[in-house]
Amino acid sequence: MRQNPNEKPDDGIRAMTILISAFGFAGRLAGDLLTSALGWASSLLFGRVPRTHQVFLVSMMLFSFLWLVAFVALLVPTIAATLLATTPHPPFVDNQWFGFAVLLSVILLPLCVGAAGYLVPAEGERPGGVFVLREVLRGYVLAPVISGLLIFLAGVGIARKIRSRRHGWSDAHVAIVAKPGAYDRLVGDVEHALESADLPVTASDAPWVLTLPAQILTRVAGDNVRKLRPDRLVALTAEDLNVGVYPSDIAISGPTPVRTRARAAIVSRLATSSAHLTTSKEAQEVEDRLVKLAGESRAVGGASKATRTTFEAIDATLLDLAVPTDEWDILYRIRLQIERDLLIGARPGTEFPGHDSNGHASRGRAATAPQGATRHDTSSHDTTTRDERGRPGAAGRSDPVARRAGA
Repeated sequence: MRQNPNEKPDDGIRAMTILISAFGFAGRLAGDLLTSALGWASSLLFGRVPRTHQVFLVSMMLFSFLWLVAFVALLVPTIAATLLATTPHPPFVDNQWFGFAVLLSVILLPLCVGAAGYLVPAEGERPGGVFVLREVLRGYVLAPVISGLLIFLAGVGIARKIRSRRHGWSDAHVAIVAKPGAYDRLVGDVEHALESADLPVTASDAPWVLTLPAQILTRVAGDNVRKLRPDRLVALTAEDLNVGVYPSDIAISGPTPVRTRARAAIVSRLATSSAHLTTSKEAQEVEDRLVKLAGESRAVGGASKATRTTFEAIDATLLDLAVPTDEWDILYRIRLQIERDLLIGARPGTEFPGHDSNGHASRGRAATAPQGATRHDTSSHDTTTRDERGRPGAAGRSDPVARRAGA
C-alpha cells in the first residue's frame, strides 16, 4: 500500500529520531569528557615524555586497557558473547575460538606492556642482559596496576570537572616538562608569577587522590617507568583559584577572569623558568639557548649588539628547525617575549604583562583579582628583592610547602 504523500509522519518515529539524536549528543559529550580525563590521568602518572618515547608510553596504556577488557570478558562470559556478536568477524570464529583468543590475550598482553616499558628510555639508558627479561615479565604486574590507576584517575578527573562546573569555574592547562631536579624551583616560579599578578596563593601538598596513584606505581614499576612519574605534587590555592603544579602539566581552575589572568602570568614566567614547554630534543635545545640569552643579557631598555647577534643566530636556527608546528610556535613566542622584555627594560620572564616598565599595575588589575586578595604596590617594593625572587633558575630555593608551613 502506497503512503499518502499528504499524510503526516508518525509521531512515534519523530520522537524516536529526537531520542536517538539526544543520546548521540550525550554520548559525544561523555566521550570528550572521558578522553580529556584519561589524558589528564596518563599525564599525571607518567609525565610528559619526549616525542620519540611517546609511542611506547601510549602502547603501555593501550595494552593495559586491552588486557583489562580481555580479563573482564574472561571472567564474565556474557560480555565475551556480546563483544563477539557486536564485532564484525569471519564466519568460522565462534564462541570457542573467541574464548581462546581472549585467554591468549590475558596471557600475552602483559608481556607487551613490559616490552613497551623496557623501550621507554633511550637506547643508551636501557638495561641489558638478564634485566631485559625481568623488565618484560614486570608487565604482569604493570598491566593490572596501570589499567586500574587510569580508571581511578579518570574518575577523579571527571569529578573535578563536575565540581568546577558546579562552582561556575573552568579549567585551563599549560603543558610543560619540568627539568630534572627542578620541580621545587618550578613551584616557586609559578607561585611568584601569581603573586606578581596580584593572585596570592598558598602552597600545600596535593590531595591524596592525586599522590597515591603515583606512589603505587613507584612501588611496582621498574626504573624505566619510575623515573617518568613525579616524586611529589604541590597545589597552589586561593579563594577563587586552584593551580595544580605537575611535572608535566600546570592545571588552572577558577572563574574565567581569574583563570585567564593566572594563565597569562604563568605562561609569561615559564619563558625562562625551570621547565621546558616543548618535548622534542631539538626544540628544547633552542629553549635552553633562549633562556641562556635571557640570563646573560642586561635589561637596559634595549638590546646590545652581542644580544642582537645571538637573536639572529637563533632566528637562523628557527628557519631550519624541523619540529612540529605547535613547538615551533612556542619557540617563536618565547623568543618574542624575551626580546620584548629586554626592550622595555625588564628582566626576561619575571615581569607580569599587566605591569608597565616601572612595575606599576595596568588598568583593570583590581577588577580581575580574586575576592579577598590584597593589592600590592610593586613600585614600593625593593627592586633587588623582586629580582632575586624572580631570577630564572635561582639556586638554593627552599621547599615551597615547608616555607609556607614555617611562615
